[in-house]
Amino acid sequence: MAAIEVEHISKKYGEVEALRDVSFSVNKGEIFGLIGPDGAGKTTLFRILTTLIRANSGSATIAGLDVVKDYKKIRNQVGYMPGRFSLYQDMTIEENLTFFATVFNTTIKENYYLIKDIYQQIEPFKDRRAGKLSGGMKQKLALSCALIHKPVVLFLDEPTTGVDPVSRKEFWEMLKALKVQGITILVSTPYMDEAMLCDRIALIQNGSFLDIETPQEIINDFKETIWSVRSLNMSALLNDLRLCPGIESCFAFGDVHHVTVNESLLTIASLKKQLQEKGHIDIEIQSIKPTIEDCYMQLASK
Repeated sequence: MAAIEVEHISKKYGEVEALRDVSFSVNKGEIFGLIGPDGAGKTTLFRILTTLIRANSGSATIAGLDVVKDYKKIRNQVGYMPGRFSLYQDMTIEENLTFFATVFNTTIKENYYLIKDIYQQIEPFKDRRAGKLSGGMKQKLALSCALIHKPVVLFLDEPTTGVDPVSRKEFWEMLKALKVQGITILVSTPYMDEAMLCDRIALIQNGSFLDIETPQEIINDFKETIWSVRSLNMSALLNDLRLCPGIESCFAFGDVHHVTVNESLLTIASLKKQLQEKGHIDIEIQSIKPTIEDCYMQLASK
């Protein structure tokens, strides 16, 4: 039995389709990522699976329990860390954790082993009010509160948004440790680099899944030739590349542009010559391997 089973879930807000016929399953002890930009439908799906809202159609189960019929039981089985910090800001670290333990009829002492590696990092500041914590400390407190009742499934909605790179790295190390303990984790993120840290991922856009596979298998399915291109004038370069015959797609990626090309029409040398004729200087073009973000842009453009 899968830890999470979703079949043909759809959800509308008025005329807006937030989710469109979404189906997938998550295995026990798996880190499963929902990868997509803001507005893709990730939070709506989380709210349905944590029994906070109901879908317009379709069904879902968590640990074999129906999200509609068994919603009270599910709330005792899952931990949920929403995207926005939602703990009591005027309460201390310890008071927040004690409160959430009490809500689930347990104690910090009883389940301390579950949160030990995480909570020990903020325990020296246990008397500090939650509203005065840094982003990384708020993240650790929220995760501790989501785990204190020993959930079987953990839902993390964009947990690293707005957090510094060091805290992001630490957070993913924590998730790997939780996986070892047998906890199933469904995590959403707009950061494509975090996709590679999941066992499997679903790429989501406009409420629909584009693909579901392991990150490496999604990359392996990318069959097009891809180059990185840069010049002194990157803004003009983007427009000029999109007008070049043989360029099939072109997107800005940090300090370079990624292009997919039809090699029967274009070579690196011929592209460089075309760009020079358009007045570009300091041109650098090289063949590269695709990233998850490249795969996402390719699938989304279709």
